[in-house]
Amino acid sequence: MKVASIHIYPVKSLGGQALATAEVEPWGLLHDRRWIVLEPDGSVLTAREEHRLLGLTATPTSDGLLLTSRDGQRLAVPTPTRGEFVPTTMSRLESVRAADEEAHRWLSGQLGRPVRLGWLDDPHRRSVSLTHGGVEGDSLNLADAGPLLLTSSSSLQQLNKWMVADAVTKGAVAPDAMVMARFRPSVVIDDVPEAFDEDSWRTMRIGAAEFRFGEICDRCVMTTIDPGTLSAGKEPLRTLAAHRQWDHETWFGIRVIPTVKAVIRVGDPVEVLTRSHGRLI
Repeated sequence: MKVASIHIYPVKSLGGQALATAEVEPWGLLHDRRWIVLEPDGSVLTAREEHRLLGLTATPTSDGLLLTSRDGQRLAVPTPTRGEFVPTTMSRLESVRAADEEAHRWLSGQLGRPVRLGWLDDPHRRSVSLTHGGVEGDSLNLADAGPLLLTSSSSLQQLNKWMVADAVTKGAVAPDAMVMARFRPSVVIDDVPEAFDEDSWRTMRIGAAEFRFGEICDRCVMTTIDPGTLSAGKEPLRTLAAHRQWDHETWFGIRVIPTVKAVIRVGDPVEVLTRSHGRLI
């Protein structure tokens, strides 16, 4: 097994970028999900509610971010190392530092609604919840529940096969194949011998980095938004609900927590060190 691709999403819910190499930090990949879009009252705004977020991209720079719209508009945003602390509804985090007013105006103009851009200055201020596989001392960026999301191309291939087979059974037209971008993974693994084998991985080595299992990832309506058109449909949740539903949730990918820091690269070997022989969520 080997690493097929690596991805970071510098601003939560904005478009991400693929990397050839990435530095693994205790709370996630370097530059991943350190920024967040907030409504005026501090509520977190994600692509679940505002699909247009996925049409914007954020690229880390030496001193902040470069925001880019689909029509090519750009804005350089400096890291607000001394920015005002503003409240947020992000779980297990009371506040983030506000970016400058120009960033707020640019994002508000792109979305047609008032928003603010915030930055997590110190991921040690946020923990991984015990209910999501965390232990005392674990820290977390602005991801929903775990530092990294790991998926496999084998599982995506199986999902797409199920979609076609289910459509044939119902006499319906097969939907377009799902792309991995819908699941916003940190790391995608190739050559996994069986679909969803990653569910059983409990400790693993990727290159020189090591990780432990946090939980299987429950999927939300964000996966139903086409990252190309920004339109929403019923897949892949409809098919996952038919084949991968238990405890009233649908499941795809696993959240993992770094235990040994290192640089990981596309093509790095992946070794499962320990695994579970029963389902553990």
